Amino acid sequence: MQATTPAASTGARDSDALVDAAVLGDRAAFETLVRTHGPAMYRFARNMVRDDGLAEEIVQDAFVAAWKSLEHYRSDSALRTWLFGIVNHKAIDATRRRVPRPAEDWLFEEAVSDAVADPAAAATGSDFLAALRRVLADLPEVQRSCWLLREVEGMTHVEIGETLSMSPSAVRGQVTRARRTLSERMAPWR
Repeated sequence: MQATTPAASTGARDSDALVDAAVLGDRAAFETLVRTHGPAMYRFARNMVRDDGLAEEIVQDAFVAAWKSLEHYRSDSALRTWLFGIVNHKAIDATRRRVPRPAEDWLFEEAVSDAVADPAAAATGSDFLAALRRVLADLPEVQRSCWLLREVEGMTHVEIGETLSMSPSAVRGQVTRARRTLSERMAPWR
């Protein structure tokens, strides 16, 4: 059983209070939820679809869907987990519907580096991220989702399982396969 820190339980209570207020029509409470969870949801959507504009649409659609079905949210899982599940479904739907386009610069917020101090390191880092983007884009959707939620968003296997409707052991397997593929294909960068 996982221990809950006072800060974590306070955050959950605050989130529950905001959800309760939003269900009653308090738009300010819902806007607070959007500001709190929106950036991570956008980052996840952008990493899934590799398109900034489409990621914005996905997150907007996810929040509209959340607003419409907020009264059906059950607090047996974290609100963040529920919201990521909506984003994941919207991203998969959007990926299936869209016409393939050239990949854009999409993965992580570029690290701020002082190119003047070390231009070689900046170029190598940029090349590494480009290679990582290509390998991630080639992963099956489920592996990519699991890896991004684990490694980028810091979710636990249980949270990812709740988000993607999978068992924690299935999530662990998907993350392991994604890591193995990434390790093999990124071997030249070691």
